[in-house]
Amino acid sequence: MNASFRNTRFGGFLLALPAIFWLSFFFILPLVIVLVVSFMSRGGAGVPMLPFTLEHYERSFDVFSPVLLRSMWIAVLTTVVCLIVGYPLAFFISTRRSTVVRSLCIFLVILPFWTNFLIRTYAWRILLGEEGTINAFLQATGLIQEPLGMLNTPFAVLVGLVYGFLPFMILPIYASVERFDFRFVDAAHDLGANDWRAFWRVVFPMTLPGVYAGCALVFIPAVGAFITPDLLGGTRGLMIGNLIQRQFGGSGNMPLGSALSIIMMAVVMISLLVYIRLGTRRGSA
Repeated sequence: MNASFRNTRFGGFLLALPAIFWLSFFFILPLVIVLVVSFMSRGGAGVPMLPFTLEHYERSFDVFSPVLLRSMWIAVLTTVVCLIVGYPLAFFISTRRSTVVRSLCIFLVILPFWTNFLIRTYAWRILLGEEGTINAFLQATGLIQEPLGMLNTPFAVLVGLVYGFLPFMILPIYASVERFDFRFVDAAHDLGANDWRAFWRVVFPMTLPGVYAGCALVFIPAVGAFITPDLLGGTRGLMIGNLIQRQFGGSGNMPLGSALSIIMMAVVMISLLVYIRLGTRRGSA
C-alpha cells in the first residue's frame, strides 16, 4: 500500500517535470533576471551595470507616479465599464430558453477573437479619427459642425480597452448565471420580494464568483496594456506598458524598465491575491 502510494507520487512528479521545467526556465528565471537588473545602474546605451542601486525604484515612484496612477485608473475604469455592460448581456444570454439563440449570442461574443487584436485596434483608429466614420456620420447628420478630437485621448484608450476585454467579463459571468438555480428567485417572490430586490439579494450575490473572475481577467491585462494606448492614446494615453516598452528599445534604460516591470507585477499580484481572498471568502460563506 505504502509502496504503491510512493510510486503514484513519483509517477505524478515525473508527469509534472515538463511543466516544472517550462515554468522554471521561461517564467521564474526571466523574473529573477528582471528583478536583479532592476537594482543595477544604467550603463552606456541603457544596459545594466554595477553597482546596485535603488535609484530606479525611487524614480519610478517620484517621476513616473502619474503614469502608474493613470494606468491603474484606466484599468479600474475599464473593469467597471465592462462589468456594467457585460453583466446584463451575460444575464440576457444565459436566460434565453432557446439553445440556438444562446449559442449564437456566445458565438457573436467570441467572434472578434477570430481577427488579430492589432488589426481590430487599427480599425478603431479609423472609427475615431477626425476624418473617421463616427465624425463623418455626426457631421452628415448635422449633430456637429467640427470633427471631434477623439483619437489620441484617454477616452479612445478606454473605448479600445473595453472593446478588447469585454468578452473576458461576459464569459465568466455567463458561466456563473448559467449554473444559477432560478428556483431561489421564485422562493424570494414567495417571501414578498419584488424583481429588483430578488436580484440584489439573491441573484447578484450568488453570481459573484463570475463577477470576481471577470474583473480579474479584465483588470490584469488592462493595467499592462501597451498596444491599445500606443495606437489610440498617443502621448496623452501613455500607460505603464508603453513606458516599459520604451525603456527596452533604442537607448532606453533597461534597469528602469525592469523596475517598472516589477512594480507592475506587484500590482498584478495584489489583484490576484484580492481575487483569491474574495473567492475564498465567498466559498466559505
